[in-house]
Amino acid sequence: MNEIISIEEIQQRIFIIRGHRVMIDADLAGLYGVTTKRLNEQVRRNLDRFPSDFMFQLNEDEFENLRSHFATSSRGGRRYLPYVFTEYGAIMLANVLNSTAAVQASIQVVRAFVRLRELLLTNKELAIKLKQLEGKFEKHDEEIHLIFKAIRKLMAPPEEMKRKIGFNREKEKQVSTA
Repeated sequence: MNEIISIEEIQQRIFIIRGHRVMIDADLAGLYGVTTKRLNEQVRRNLDRFPSDFMFQLNEDEFENLRSHFATSSRGGRRYLPYVFTEYGAIMLANVLNSTAAVQASIQVVRAFVRLRELLLTNKELAIKLKQLEGKFEKHDEEIHLIFKAIRKLMAPPEEMKRKIGFNREKEKQVSTA
């Protein structure tokens, strides 16, 4: 199978919106080799296959935020708010579009979603391990500080010796001035 688009490129087109990792209808249409209009027509004809955890339409704020992310102009472009599809929605789209290109592209899309999930899981595990290490080193830092404090106490002369030394120096001063 020739790769239509690399997994890394697909990953860059996955966004987190409303707590879901999603792809925009226009990006999926391009991957599946159809127009956005055709993709959305097929979705409308098969709405029962696209529950809210498969697909949802962006609201104005989400769309503006997404557009500002791409720094696109407000002139021209879309006349309606885009739909976004989760991993499950992207798979269902391939079934609804029912073309060889869509099936092959959906495999890449699924791989990208899976790889992204693995990366996030790896990063989460790494963050937990780092936090554990920080805790260990903080504990060691406290212990090292206590050791240095104890060494300083051992290095300092006892109070009795300080008094005797101080007393002898006073006598020496009196003797030398006399």
